[in-house]
Amino acid sequence: MLLILRSFTVLFFLLAGQQAHAAKSDRVPSYEGVSAALAEILNSPERQPLPIERIREALKAHYLGNAGTIYWVGTGRMTPFIQRLEDAQFDGLNPDDYPVDTLIDVRDSVDPDDPRSAAQAELYYSAFFVAYAADLKIGRVAPQKVDPRLFRSRKSIDVLRVLTELNKQRNPGTFLSSFEPQNEHYQALKKMMRIYSNQADEGGWPIVGQGVALKRGMSDPRVPKIRSLLALTGDYEWQVTNSPVYDEQLAIAVQRFQQRHGLEAKGLIGKQSIIAMDVTPEDRIKQIMLNMERWRWMPDTLGQDHFLVNLAAFELQRVQSSVIVERMDVVVGAVATQTPEFSDEMEYVELNPTWTVPYSIATQEMLPKLRANPFAYAADFEVFVNGALSSWGSINWDAYGPGKFPFTFRQRPGPKNALGKVKFMLPNKHNIYLHDTPSKDKFASTSRAFSHGCIRLSRPIELAHTVIRNVPGWSDKLVDGVLASGKLTRVNLPNHIPVHLVYSTAFKGENGIEFRPDVYGRDRKLYSALFGRPAS
Repeated sequence: MLLILRSFTVLFFLLAGQQAHAAKSDRVPSYEGVSAALAEILNSPERQPLPIERIREALKAHYLGNAGTIYWVGTGRMTPFIQRLEDAQFDGLNPDDYPVDTLIDVRDSVDPDDPRSAAQAELYYSAFFVAYAADLKIGRVAPQKVDPRLFRSRKSIDVLRVLTELNKQRNPGTFLSSFEPQNEHYQALKKMMRIYSNQADEGGWPIVGQGVALKRGMSDPRVPKIRSLLALTGDYEWQVTNSPVYDEQLAIAVQRFQQRHGLEAKGLIGKQSIIAMDVTPEDRIKQIMLNMERWRWMPDTLGQDHFLVNLAAFELQRVQSSVIVERMDVVVGAVATQTPEFSDEMEYVELNPTWTVPYSIATQEMLPKLRANPFAYAADFEVFVNGALSSWGSINWDAYGPGKFPFTFRQRPGPKNALGKVKFMLPNKHNIYLHDTPSKDKFASTSRAFSHGCIRLSRPIELAHTVIRNVPGWSDKLVDGVLASGKLTRVNLPNHIPVHLVYSTAFKGENGIEFRPDVYGRDRKLYSALFGRPAS
C-alpha cells in the first residue's frame, strides 16, 4: 500500500475545542477509556482528518481487529518521535515537510479526563509515524514523475505490518531506522550529511570567487581562502598560513579536491575548480539529500555479487559481498541521448558481436551518406529489407526517409565494429547494454558523456575474462582464442548478474567524500520535485 501523507493543515481540526498549548500533565486517561474512544472514532461514519482517513482501515485492523496496544499516549514515546522529525535532515528529508509544532500541540493537549482527546492523539501519531516510515523506505516522490528516464518501480509499504511491528519496539526511533535503506551507499550518504550539517552549523567556508587561472608558484589574494577552505574539507593537511603563494603543499590539496569532484586533477585552479569550491555546505546538504532519495527508490537488495554503473561518475563497479573489487572507467550517453536509470540482470556475453544499427542512427546519420554514395557502408555493414538480406547498390536511397524506412543495417564483427570485441547483454526494453568500443580516445576525458545511450567499457576484455571464466567449459585461454577467431559466439551465464544503472552525484568513492556535476540535469529536476522550486 503506497502512502505519502502530505496535507498537514488538517491537523488543526483535531485541536478544535481544545486549548492548543495546555500544560502537560503526569495524569493520562485510563487504558480502557482510550480503547473505547478508539473504537468509537474508527467505527464512526464521520470522515476523519486526512492523515487518519488515508490509513483508516489499517488503523481499524490494528487497534480493533488485532487489539493493538496503545503505543503513544502516556508512554513517553511521543517526544522521541518528535525529535526524529526535528532531525529529519539527518535522514535526508526536509524537516519543514513535517508538522512538528502541531504534533507538539497534540501531545500537550491530551486531557487526562477526556479519553477521546487521547485516542485522537494516538491515531495521529500512528498516522504520521507510518508516513515518516514510508518516506524513509520508498521516498518522497515517484521516480518517473520526476523524470521519464527513471525506470524504477515504486516500492510499497505494508501499513498494517508497520503498526503491528510498532508494538514490539520500545523505541520508535530505532524502529524507524529499520525502514531506511541498509546498503552501504545510503549509509555513507547519511554520514556525509552529518559532516556537512556540522560544517554548515559552524559557519561554512570562505567563498573563493573567480579570477585568473592559478598555477604553482603564482601569487594571488584568493590563495589563503583556498588554503583555509581545503583545510575544512580535509584536503589540506598542513599548517594553514596566510601566504598568497600557491605552493606545492596547496597543489597536492587542490589535486585531492579535484579528484573528489571529478575534475582534471593537474593542480591548475581554473573556472570549474572554483565553481566546485564555491558550492556551500548548505548546497552540498541539498545534493546529499537528493542522492539519499534516489537510494530509497532502489531495490532493497542489490545482489550478493553485482555491477553498479554510476552514470554521473562515469564508472562501473564490480561488487562482491558489499566490497568493491574493481572499478572501471565508462562512457555513458550524451546529454541528447541520455542513458536511463534501471536495474536488470546480465544474462549472456557475445564475443565478436555484430551491431544492429538503431533506427535513429540509420535514418539520421547514415541515410544522408547513402544518398551521396550507395556503397558508403558496404565494406563493414549488411543491409536487410524487411528482414531479408539485400545488396547496397540495388536500393534508391533518395526514395526513403524517416517514417518510410524498411531497412535494417548490421555491422559485421571486426576491428571497426562499434561494439568492439565483446558485448554484455542485460536484455531490456531500453536496448541498453555494456560493450567494448574501437573509440578509446574518449576515456581520456574526465567527463565522458558521449555515447548514444549504451555503456562503453575501458577494459572490456578483462571484464569478459572475469564474467566468463566461471562458466563451465570456459577459460581465459578459450575466450582469447574465440576473440582471435573473429567468430560471433554467445556465452550464456548460468548465474545471472544484477546490474544497476544509477545517477549518483554525491557518494563515498575511493577518494573519500565525492561529488560530481549534474551532467544530465537530473539533480535540478529532483530538487524541484522535492522542494518546489528549481535549484539556483
